[in-house]
Amino acid sequence: MNPVHRRSLKADHCRQNFLFTRTVLILLGAISTFGLESCAEKDDVTLILNLIKKGAALAEEQNIGAMMELATEDYLAQPGNINRREVRKFLWLVFRKYGKFRILYPEPAVELAADNRSAAATVHFLIAKKKQSIPKLEKLYKDPQRWLVEVRENADLYRLNLKLLQQNGDWLVSITEMEPFRGFRFSQ
Repeated sequence: MNPVHRRSLKADHCRQNFLFTRTVLILLGAISTFGLESCAEKDDVTLILNLIKKGAALAEEQNIGAMMELATEDYLAQPGNINRREVRKFLWLVFRKYGKFRILYPEPAVELAADNRSAAATVHFLIAKKKQSIPKLEKLYKDPQRWLVEVRENADLYRLNLKLLQQNGDWLVSITEMEPFRGFRFSQ
């Protein structure tokens, strides 16, 4: 194979991997809009953590329809201000191309605003093939710092920042912003 063609194929592969990762991050944010019923026994942080967990499960199931039904009407994925309709199209194409995968993450950080009607959450995660086993990470769920060190040494890591709003008693994601890990830190 000609070296120029080989470099072109490698560049195409890298672009596809980036697009896949970006898509999954957008997907995680979109599916995190899965609304949960308010429950007097659970506090808002627990509701948001459950929402993220449910969102990751929907992403792994590749249930785009359910994810988009649960997104806010003005939902945007960052970077690029990608709206619901464009996210839906992009996810459909990527899921068809890449197949089954798992999303692994430590316990997310959640901050409630003083008004208790908005919140922010940060999810560090990686995407693994469905059959890939990484048992050490699953044991480190409650220790995000050690989880990040372990991932940095073994896989590509990403950070998803979520902006959440409480509407009619349900927490919904209104904005997601994804960024890859670069060297020893995230870009921000």
